[in-house]
This record gives sequence, structure tokens and C-alpha cells, in this order.
Amino acid sequence: MYGFPPAIAVGVLVGEGLGPASARGFLVAAVLVLLAATRAGSGWRAVLVLVGLALLACGLERRALDGLVHSALTRPIADRADAEIRGRLVGDPDGSRWTTRVLVRVDDARLVGRASGAAVATPDRGRVIQVGRTVLVVASDGAASRLVVLSSGDRVTLVGWLRPLDGFDRRWRWRHAVARFDARDLRAASSSSAPIDSIANMARGAVLRGADLLPATERALVAGFLVGDTRDLPDDVLAQFRDAGLSHLLAVSGANLAFVLALVGPVLRRLRRSPRLVAIVAVVAIFGAMTRWEPSVLRAGAMVSVAVFAAHIGRPARGVRVLALAVSGLLLVDPFLLHSVGFGLSVGATLGITLLAAPCARRLRGPRWLRDSLGTTLAAQVGVLPVLVPVFGSLPLVSIPANLLAVPLAAPLTIWGLVAGAAAGVLAPPAPGIAEVLQIPTLVLADGVLGIASAAATVPLAVDAEALGVAIVGAGAIAAAVGMVRATRRDRRMLARRGADQPSQRLPAR
Repeated sequence: MYGFPPAIAVGVLVGEGLGPASARGFLVAAVLVLLAATRAGSGWRAVLVLVGLALLACGLERRALDGLVHSALTRPIADRADAEIRGRLVGDPDGSRWTTRVLVRVDDARLVGRASGAAVATPDRGRVIQVGRTVLVVASDGAASRLVVLSSGDRVTLVGWLRPLDGFDRRWRWRHAVARFDARDLRAASSSSAPIDSIANMARGAVLRGADLLPATERALVAGFLVGDTRDLPDDVLAQFRDAGLSHLLAVSGANLAFVLALVGPVLRRLRRSPRLVAIVAVVAIFGAMTRWEPSVLRAGAMVSVAVFAAHIGRPARGVRVLALAVSGLLLVDPFLLHSVGFGLSVGATLGITLLAAPCARRLRGPRWLRDSLGTTLAAQVGVLPVLVPVFGSLPLVSIPANLLAVPLAAPLTIWGLVAGAAAGVLAPPAPGIAEVLQIPTLVLADGVLGIASAAATVPLAVDAEALGVAIVGAGAIAAAVGMVRATRRDRRMLARRGADQPSQRLPAR
């Protein structure tokens, strides 16, 4: 089971190298191999399962890539056609009233003409095509000012023109975007009719409404801590958190979900087993929709779902086993997650904490709370190294002390921000004074985190990828040498004890 994620990752990478295709052969082969694994002996079963998962992942990756290049929009994209699209916002619009970007899941499109002004062929003019694909919408001028105030899940009708993703926009294909749509007009907009979107947007608004009483920077920071919304956080503050190694605090993670489950815990404990399972999954789904399904929330939600389902069927699982199952399921559902930096950092940090936090804490000296905090921080930093260094090229040395200072403030800021934010949002209209008092602890905690990030960012010490690689190799060599010396000494002691336990034998006299 622990080999599932690596096997799936290898399959995804192989599928990407082979390129887009329907990949029916790979999928059929994967099913046959997995069926054969159910009848194989214990020696071959694990090998066949890993091979089957790799084939399955390879086929799913190739099908996902095929969906990017072959769709109902393929010809209009190549023609850079003018179109009117109808669809649903995937995430919140990001930008300003002059330029705004957002992903839109397009239900259907009506072709109008070519972007160059020349008319399209007569059969295509005015034709409505069913799409079912995602596009990156870039709105400007009047369309941007109207689009930027909408929320995830809202339905829109936009007029503009299609064109292929190029340059920096190509990164959006890992979010399943097949094209860029330059919108010049927002014809219509309406709220989502899906219950989960309505509930999530209502809860999100209630939590963030209370933060309106805070100064702009603190308000944006609280939004980042609570729901992962950093759109209004100034660029220099984002840079400070990145240079201090504290960017993970601005991404909603499993800790936030744990706080939410703890808040609703008294209600959940009153339910029977089956209704409790349904209620937990519902809370996870609503929280995921509130945070716009950040990659780290996907990982945390999947782990919670796996853990509670395993406990429900009487086979509780913990730690690495839960993580392996959750990651495997997510990568099979969406192979493109392998290219998500946020997903990789979340998985790496969780794996590091699961495997190394307790051993690190046991080997440290000092008070229990300090050993636990330092052990968790060290374990998380080791876990994210394989993702952090290749992507960003260096590791800030100040990140460990900065995390030791900032992380203890993150928990109360998140918990109090959720509770006080919702209460202040309700009390602000009739009793603004009480609402402001409720937000005083939030303001103090937010200023504390901002101060730590600002001070830590001024420390210029960092280790680049080459130096870190040399250090890791050197540390590995030293650890191997120490291990060999200890093993040799242990073998000598064992031989000495055995010699002492055996009775001496005298040679017979001649």
C-alpha cells in the first residue's frame, strides 16, 4: 500500500511522456493486471497491483491530456473565433476592475465569427455547441469590473474571443484549461443554484464579514489564514512570508479542517455512527467549497474521509497508510495534481510530520512543548525539501526559528478568527462596538504574525540547491559511516558474549 503513490506517480509521468491519446489499451491492460492480482499468490500480488496502478495512471494521464487538445472547442480555438460562452466560475475572480482572471467551466458556446473580423463559414455562424471544458477567462475594462465581484460557483454569460494558451498562461492547462477566452462583455450573471455552493458562500461571507472591521493588511491576512484567500494581500507582504519560509501559513491546510471539525465536534458526537459519517463528509465538502478546494484542502479532506470510513467499517488506519490511500485516490481522479506545487508541499509536509516528528522530538532536549514544536517544524521542513528546493532553488535558513515563533500564533488566530469573525459579522450592524472588541485578539495575533514574517525576511541566509545537495550527501555519508561503526561494535559485543557463554574445551592429553 505504501508503494501505491510512487507507482501512480511513475505512471503519470510515463503517460505525460507518451502524450495525449484515448489510451484504451492501457486502461484495459490495467484492469486485467489488477484482476490477475486478486488471484495471484502473496509473492506476486503486490507486484501486479503496483504494475496495474501504474498502467491505470498512465492511461488516465493520457486521456486527460487528450481532453486538452481534442474537444468541441478545438476548431474555434485554432480559428481564434469570437464566441458567447455560458458557464460556471471555478474559483473566485482574481485581479482588479481593469483586468480579472478566473477559470470558467463552459457548458455551451455560440460561435459568432472570427476574431480578425472575417466571418466564419455559414454553417458555424450562430451555432451553439455543447462544450463541457474549462477555459481561462481574462476580462478587461467593463467586463472586469463586473466580473471581479462575483464568487465561485456563480453562472455567467460572457462575450469575447478564443485563443490557444501560450507563454505563462500554459501553466493553466494543469488546471484543465483548454484555451484562453478574452472577455469584452459580461452579458449576464446569476448566483449558483447548487446547494453546496450556496451554503459555502454563505458561510464564507459570514466568517469574512467580521474581518471588515480590521485594517486592510490584517483583514487580507485573516482571509488567507481562514479560507486561503490572499488576493488582497500586498505583494511585499507575500514576499516577506515567502522569504521567511512562512508561505504555508497562507494556504489552508489540514490544521484548519481539524479546527473546524473540533468546533462542530460536540454536535457530531451526539449522532449515531452512520449519520455521523455522513455529517463529517458534509462538513469536509462544505469547508472544501469555502476554501475553493485548495490542493492542501483536497489532501486533508481525502485523509479525513479515508480515516472516518476506515473507522466506520471497523478497520481503523492511521498515519502513512491513510496518506497513501488519500494521495493515490486523488492522483487517480486528477493526475494533473502531480504538477501542483501546493499539493506536493502539503503531501511532503504531512509525510515528514508523520514519519519524523516523534523521533525528532525524542532526540531533542528541553521542555516537552519546545521539543514537540521543534520536532514538528524540523520534520515538516525535511518533508517539503524534495519539492521546495527544485521549485524555488533555495531554502531559507530562518524558516525554522520563524516557524517556531509563528506557528503557535497560527492556531489561536485561526480558531478565534473563525468564531469571532462569524460573531462580529452578525453583531456589527446592531452593535459595532461589541464586534470591534471581539476582533481585538484577532488584530493582536495578526500583527504578531506579520511582525515575525517581516523580521525573518530581513535575514538573508539561505541554502541553494547545490549546497543543499552537497550537505545531504555529506550527512548521508556520515550517517552511513556511523551506522557501520555501530554495527561493527554491536557484532563484536555479540561475538564476545557468545564466547563467554560457551564452556571452554580442553584438548585431550596424549
